[in-house]
Amino acid sequence: MIKKDENQKELKDFLNSTSDLDGNYKESFSNCDENLKLNKEDVIKALKTVYDPEIPVNIYDLGLIYEIELIDEYIVKINMTLTTPNCPVAGEMPSMVANSIKNLNGFKSVEINLVWEPPWTKDMMTEDAKLALDID
Repeated sequence: MIKKDENQKELKDFLNSTSDLDGNYKESFSNCDENLKLNKEDVIKALKTVYDPEIPVNIYDLGLIYEIELIDEYIVKINMTLTTPNCPVAGEMPSMVANSIKNLNGFKSVEINLVWEPPWTKDMMTEDAKLALDID
């Protein structure tokens, strides 16, 4: 479990009204084209368009995406983390992820769960991400 210091904010401190107190961000889309029949690989491609503004690597290659689940082909559930619980873009990141999924035009909704377990480490990054950031 991550030890929280007294100055560390909780996830709910960053989230907007579309999120619940447990760190779940939910958004429904009106642009779903059910003829597209998208899959998990399409979701991964979309997630690779989302970048942490402070790091020049996409969130998928950074290892921030822990799980992607497709429910009934039209609902996407994502468990993700951030590089740190004090990440300055914590409140914006779920909506950035949701927008990438919405832009696919093949899903009815997305649920993004921000989680802190297991804690993110640089070992979760892909080799490409490590190379881009010059990390051994």
